[in-house]
Amino acid sequence: MATKKMINNLFTSYRTNMKYQLCLPITIGTVAQHQYYSATKKYFVLLCVLCAFVVQANAQTWIWYPGDFEINLSNKVQNRRTERGTFFPVFWKMDNHYVLMDFHKVYDVPATDTVAIFVEGTYNVKLDGKAFEGSPKQIVVPAGKHKINIKVFNQANVPAIYVKGKTIVSDASWLVTFEDKEWIDETGKTSDISATKWLNAGSWNFNQPDQLPSQFALPTRQQSAVSVQKNGNSWLVDFGKETLGFIQLHGLQGKGLLSIYYGESKEEALSPEHCEALDRVDVNSNTKTLKRLDLSKAFRYVQLQFDNTVQLDSVSMLYEYADVQQRGNFLCSDSLVNRIYDVAKYTFELNTREFFIDGIKRDRWVWSGDAYQSYLMNYYLYFDTETVKRTSYALRGKDPVTGHINTIMDYTFYWFLGIYDYYLYTGDRHFIVQNYDRMKSLMDYVLARRNKDGLMEWMPGDWIFIDWAAGLSKKGEVSFEQLLLARSLQTMAICAELANDESAATQYKQLANDMRDKLFRFYWNAQQQALVHSRINGQQTNNITRYANMFAIFFDYFTAAQKQAVKSSVLLNSNVPQITTPYMRFYELEALCALGEQSYVLNEMKSYWGGMLQLGATSFWEEYNPAKKGEEHLSMYGRKFGKSLCHAWGASPLYLLGKYYLGVQPTAPGYSRYSITPNLGGLEWMQGKVPTPQGEIELKVTKTTVQVKSPAGEGLLQLKSSILPKGKNIVPVSKGNGLYEITIQPGVEYLIQYKAD
Repeated sequence: MATKKMINNLFTSYRTNMKYQLCLPITIGTVAQHQYYSATKKYFVLLCVLCAFVVQANAQTWIWYPGDFEINLSNKVQNRRTERGTFFPVFWKMDNHYVLMDFHKVYDVPATDTVAIFVEGTYNVKLDGKAFEGSPKQIVVPAGKHKINIKVFNQANVPAIYVKGKTIVSDASWLVTFEDKEWIDETGKTSDISATKWLNAGSWNFNQPDQLPSQFALPTRQQSAVSVQKNGNSWLVDFGKETLGFIQLHGLQGKGLLSIYYGESKEEALSPEHCEALDRVDVNSNTKTLKRLDLSKAFRYVQLQFDNTVQLDSVSMLYEYADVQQRGNFLCSDSLVNRIYDVAKYTFELNTREFFIDGIKRDRWVWSGDAYQSYLMNYYLYFDTETVKRTSYALRGKDPVTGHINTIMDYTFYWFLGIYDYYLYTGDRHFIVQNYDRMKSLMDYVLARRNKDGLMEWMPGDWIFIDWAAGLSKKGEVSFEQLLLARSLQTMAICAELANDESAATQYKQLANDMRDKLFRFYWNAQQQALVHSRINGQQTNNITRYANMFAIFFDYFTAAQKQAVKSSVLLNSNVPQITTPYMRFYELEALCALGEQSYVLNEMKSYWGGMLQLGATSFWEEYNPAKKGEEHLSMYGRKFGKSLCHAWGASPLYLLGKYYLGVQPTAPGYSRYSITPNLGGLEWMQGKVPTPQGEIELKVTKTTVQVKSPAGEGLLQLKSSILPKGKNIVPVSKGNGLYEITIQPGVEYLIQYKAD
């Protein structure tokens, strides 16, 4: 019975994996490593057959050169930005798709196969090197081993193909290249040796021939206003909370001008001179019409002003969203924490779109620093790997590298950190290997910009951001940048090993170790018990900031003694400049959680995020300073309403509560091993789910019991208890000082009794 239940759970897990486009070998490998495998060979074989059938039945999809659809889509998305109706382009180099693409695959066809071909672009088709006449929409392939080749040109959109036969179908196993580098000798013979670089095709979820990748758009749903205040030819429409979508004007007729002023706040919508977004509609219709505006906007309130000759029945909107599934959750005994979690979840929903964007009102761009935090939150809410990959492709762009990502030095390093975490959480080696060359060329650019001491320092064209903080020095060799480079080099060493580039792996390891050595040799101040902020002219400054110190804690760069010293000298030291952005509060609170300060962090979370809620926030902001009053909370960048009131980095409680309160995190790629270290932090109870590649880890914790269930991998539950933990199927191992470790096996439900200190 237990074996049957295990197989059912694994098959359910497999179907989940198919939805999230994870690969079959991961699932089979999970089964093969299971302790019950030897006793369930026939079930294992049956499972493999069923899985293979599912793969075969659902394999065909549109395919393209990996990264090209993503880069092309990001160009469209990021160039939609307007400020008060004026086009506002990005600051950095934008790349484009390759216009000529070669697709091929070799098949062993068991029986004659009639193959339908759909293409975005001008194309030809070859079978075993011989071209079909014209551009056929269908070909017949006889039984036997054959190579099918499709070459596509498309200047306007990404070259893409969809192939559907019984055996021959387009999927990610096809090989693609943008330059085939072939040559023909004087006899007409094609070369047998090629220098072509082939990659596996890219794909997403365009699984029907009429789902053209070039026509992709996010889905929408109807949403009504909660109130409308009418004052003659001026209306103020309230949609109840922060939202994003297309305004719809119902029963519009007449001749004249209608102006629309958008506001995340009522004050912004009522300020035609200072609102960040607006639309003008020229009305010229004798009959009532429905008008949907062309660009989606962010708002809660909308003010409409129209000429006397214009009539309007009502206003609604189409809410625009990404169709991703929530897989993680959190609920606890504190109603304010639950409300913070729900608003964080909604904030993140709004900023999860074609890509992970920064904020929905102003930029709506793909910023690497913002995206890195979104990846981490995603792993605890959606675990949507496709959005992570799309965003990574969009940020990286193509060679040659001519500047830092988003022009910001630290944002280049965050891109590498995102790769590090992606592999840890997903175990997706294929993505790493496919993109290893892009990683190398970006790191080559970075290493070429070091100074004579091998450190990163500002050069023309660089933007050192770190944080929005008044008076924050960017001069000299900033310790924070060196720390991020050290972690990026660690990432490169891992990726080089995965790509079997052993010599490069050795080099990157040495460079990473060298950077860590310099970090402490150049920046550690024994008297102040902290890393100083910078060096200028080879000398330490006396400036202490939080940034490098808090990152070094959760990167585990400090010794245990240094961590405790930094907690007192920096993190809990009110004389060190305070952080006022949710962006860096994210990392500050993570560092404190990593030090076991969950009770302190819970109070900070309730004060900081709860403070925004007290001011009426329905989503979390780009910046929050409790010392500000009234409309001061709405201004930023020297503009009256410049601040974003819905910013992705404001949703960090999603990550903190999942990783440091439920306490779930991978310790080996793809959750093949993981740890669970629950910490109530002053709560009476908490429960939740944390998504993994194989399903969700379920957890419920009180002060006396822990219930846990996991779908796969081997977990290590760590509990602080004043008594020996008890429960069925557990073998507690004492680690001293009241700490116990308990191994968690997949598919087993545990109820453990303990007593919290």
